[in-house]
Amino acid sequence: MIRVAAVLIAALLFLGPDVAVPEPARAGEPPTPADLRPDIEWRRIPFGAQRKRQMAAYSLRHNGQRTYRLTDPKGIVEHYTDGTSFDAAWNHFAANGPHLGERPGVCAHFLIDTDGTISQLVNLGIRCRHAIGMNWTAIGIEHVGTSARKVMGNDAMMRSSRRLTVWLMARFRISWGDVIGHAEILESRFHRERYASWRCLTHADFDHDEMRKYRRRLKGLARDLGVPIGAGPRWVDSGC
Repeated sequence: MIRVAAVLIAALLFLGPDVAVPEPARAGEPPTPADLRPDIEWRRIPFGAQRKRQMAAYSLRHNGQRTYRLTDPKGIVEHYTDGTSFDAAWNHFAANGPHLGERPGVCAHFLIDTDGTISQLVNLGIRCRHAIGMNWTAIGIEHVGTSARKVMGNDAMMRSSRRLTVWLMARFRISWGDVIGHAEILESRFHRERYASWRCLTHADFDHDEMRKYRRRLKGLARDLGVPIGAGPRWVDSGC
């Protein structure tokens, strides 16, 4: 034991004072977000100064605050692209074309391909225009596919989707009940839309029945990984 201690001390002296020696993991500790991060490829879309200004102006018009920054996100919105090609979806998001007569164009933070590859398109500190009334506080995840049935029937895609979502839940302390489908946004307690004509606008991707199945599997994975699941859905009456 004395010899082992001497060897360790000598090694530390050799490494110098600026080298951090990792502590061994302690059994029973919850995983850190870094432990849970899935494999993610960066496929950035253009989001320069002009698009950031457009996002800040959009946020002021629709949510009441001039900023392009996404801080302390409260929800995750699941989408599918209504197309069969990763490249087509990426190009659409990158083009920054007007949507409903306004820029910036639509985008999502993540895009999951049919083989389960996860690509990040936008920094998580930036708002993406992916769900009306939710962009101010929600992370957007797109899945390449033309229907919820096809997307949810793709095991590789669903494994990646749930693992990505659990990591985001852990990183931002988002409850499983605030992981919603695009079709559920109007009943989210975080939905905020200042334009009366836009207040009831939504899409059909991932409705209540589909998301109930998704969230059930998501909860199971979170529990298996030791991630706190938080509260369940707390729906509000949208009046729509």
